[in-house]
Amino acid sequence: MTDIKKYITPFSVTGNEEKLAAIIAEDMKPCADSITADPMGNLICFKKGEDSSKRTMLAAHMDEIGFVVTFVENSGLIRVANVGGIRPVSSAFGEVVFKNGVKGVIVLEDNLQLADISIKKMLVDIGAKDKKDALKKVKIGDYLSLSQRVTRLANKRYAAKAFDDRIGCAVLVEAAKLATKVRYDTYYVFTVQEEVGCRGSKAAANVILPDYSVACDVTPTYDTAGAQPGEVKLGAGAAIKIKDTSVICSKTIVDRLTALAEDKKIKYQYEILTAGGTDASSMQTAGAGSYAGCISVPCRYVHSPVEIIDAKDLENCAKLFAAFIEEGV
Repeated sequence: MTDIKKYITPFSVTGNEEKLAAIIAEDMKPCADSITADPMGNLICFKKGEDSSKRTMLAAHMDEIGFVVTFVENSGLIRVANVGGIRPVSSAFGEVVFKNGVKGVIVLEDNLQLADISIKKMLVDIGAKDKKDALKKVKIGDYLSLSQRVTRLANKRYAAKAFDDRIGCAVLVEAAKLATKVRYDTYYVFTVQEEVGCRGSKAAANVILPDYSVACDVTPTYDTAGAQPGEVKLGAGAAIKIKDTSVICSKTIVDRLTALAEDKKIKYQYEILTAGGTDASSMQTAGAGSYAGCISVPCRYVHSPVEIIDAKDLENCAKLFAAFIEEGV
């Protein structure tokens, strides 16, 4: 499997995906006939297929949730706004790093009650003496993220922030390497700005106009303490999406992925996401529309600093994507 740490480490808050894009471009060179970037920053890797009458678009987003500086207090403490769906309680008292390398910690206003925790009540302390000192190190509009780290757990499971969706990028790269042939003209698209409305995939899909499209993203599991009832579990295989709040997946794609998984003996499960969406939604509605679906990586504690994935699920997702690339619909 593609090196997880290599994909997690680069700074890639929404709108700042260029470092990760450069790494992916290098890894995709042996698998693509051409590699380009569009004005938004989407990385588009094209591979000609045996049948050029159809186009397949596979997408995973490079951006992660984070923060942006909005104001610096006289004390030198820094106010921030969220970029994407931040969970305030999960981020409180965490370590952060700015795009320029400056480090800090997230703190809360004094005497704040747990129920009142919000982004507006958060500040970042970089150790500055006062406002003037802070502005020597950061400025309004600077982006920052939770600190990058990967922790290996038991049973080939890993914890880190931003597996959503860098791990999807790693899965697509691995699938491109595993595929021994390419059925249709295939566009591997590593998208930008998914966390703020699937903006990158909308632009790319409206140029590519795919016939078939499959996203790769993470999906929450229901095997944690107090979780609502649900089918997706860590270690139970690639999650074939049925629907989420942004897309009802094409039965053609769901049935084909199921058949490929059973034929290739790839472990799989079905996913219905009751809140949230993926790049599949914008690919489905591009142009006259496409047969759209999604293969999801099961992930505990999504949008937290300690997202957990299982390496076996990654392998099954990559194998299922590779089978789809090789055999098509």
